[in-house]
Amino acid sequence: MGERFGEFVRETGETKVSVRIDLDGTGTASVDTGVGFADHMLSLLSFWGRFDLMVSCRGDLEVDAHHSLEDVAICLGEAMRLALGDRVGIARVGVAKVPMDEALCEVVVDLSGRPYLVYRGGDALPPVIAGEERDLWREFFKSLAFTIRANLHIHYEYGQNGHHLVEAAFKALGLALRRATTADGTRVPSTKGSLD
Repeated sequence: MGERFGEFVRETGETKVSVRIDLDGTGTASVDTGVGFADHMLSLLSFWGRFDLMVSCRGDLEVDAHHSLEDVAICLGEAMRLALGDRVGIARVGVAKVPMDEALCEVVVDLSGRPYLVYRGGDALPPVIAGEERDLWREFFKSLAFTIRANLHIHYEYGQNGHHLVEAAFKALGLALRRATTADGTRVPSTKGSLD
């Protein structure tokens, strides 16, 4: 495998987003979405995934964080998709279960080329987390799964604190993606001979 990095820029009437990722980095992040909690979560994803990640977003935060974080997820997914290339030689599947104090979350990812999100236990999240509705995070993970073209299962097993639950999810996602993107041979990881 050569260098595995991707860069993606998206500008709409609602946001201007730039993302750059190096899948073979050290976990260094430079993240500025305008939403402090999201910056924290994306930095965790970078650290636990050992991806070098740069994210810049200017969005219509006077409305709320929805457009900004949805577009960040789209750009992150596109940058990761570009970094993965034809996905030859990757492990493809990653699993991680992470606790954060009283909270526990499991994430399973398959970089299959077929997008799907299963999001279970979201009702454990409080209605508002860091000033934003909890469904913002389901939308983030959905946009990421569909643009990276991954089968993504996120299960909040239990917990009481919304920050802890979402943090456990991002740490687990980072670990699962690190395992799924690990160099694991020279073949396309599919008996079909292709990922789509």
